[in-house]
Amino acid sequence: MIRLLGIDPGLRFTGWGVIDVKDNRLFHVENGVISTDSTTSVPERLEKLYKELQTIITRLTPTEAAVEETYVNRNGSSTLKLGYARGIALLAPAMAGLTVSEYGALAIKKAVVGTGSASKIQVQTMVHHLLPGITITRSDASDALALAICHAHYRTSVHHIMTRVRN
Repeated sequence: MIRLLGIDPGLRFTGWGVIDVKDNRLFHVENGVISTDSTTSVPERLEKLYKELQTIITRLTPTEAAVEETYVNRNGSSTLKLGYARGIALLAPAMAGLTVSEYGALAIKKAVVGTGSASKIQVQTMVHHLLPGITITRSDASDALALAICHAHYRTSVHHIMTRVRN
């Protein structure tokens, strides 16, 4: 059995989800959202994000992590802040000794729903179908679980291994 952590980074809300994978079966372990207060400084928010990710990793002991790749939007300031959060989302599991993989939105949608053009609602519906009985309070946590499911599908593929070797 392998335990995977998915992280959907954001400076305001960072979703996380942990699943176990045994053979071809997926098992929900836990999920949640790390919230930061937008009235505090960016360094304080990043510190909170890092410490909470460390706590989750220590408590749930995943063996690998997957982080969503950043998309660029028109607002440069928002993109930069998302990049800060993404840096912490990559750093925390790496500092804990986990292998960290990255996936874009298209790969996640394709792995979970079967098509890269799936809507957010379709992804959430499939997450509930693949992990029956789970409770998710925010879409950020659902996105993180979708990321963990994506990693479960792609982690042993030749293409994914070659991508990690090249990067």
